[in-house]
Amino acid sequence: MGTHLHITTWVIGIILFFVTYSMLKNGSPKAKMMHMITRLFYLLIFITGGMLITDFGAYAVKMIVGIIVIAAMEMVLVRRKKGKAVSAMWALFIVALIVVLYLGLSLPQGFDWF
Repeated sequence: MGTHLHITTWVIGIILFFVTYSMLKNGSPKAKMMHMITRLFYLLIFITGGMLITDFGAYAVKMIVGIIVIAAMEMVLVRRKKGKAVSAMWALFIVALIVVLYLGLSLPQGFDWF
């Protein structure tokens, strides 16, 4: 059940990230509230991921890249809010997300797709 809980939290977290980004882009007054909810999901992703660690050595790289994904998501939102360029942060987010998905799905607790 832990794996499914972790997948559910990061799927919801990514959906909230895109919703918050679009609200910030459109200047919605509710964007700050959505940003705080997204931050709550960052914590939930971190906690549920920590519950899955059985062998720290094998999962250390995935954990570090996962933290980079969360950091990139936050940097995209904050830089967008401040009106700064976000293209480099988007690139970091996309590359890190692809790496963490590959690692997560190929490690023993992931799905046997690779």
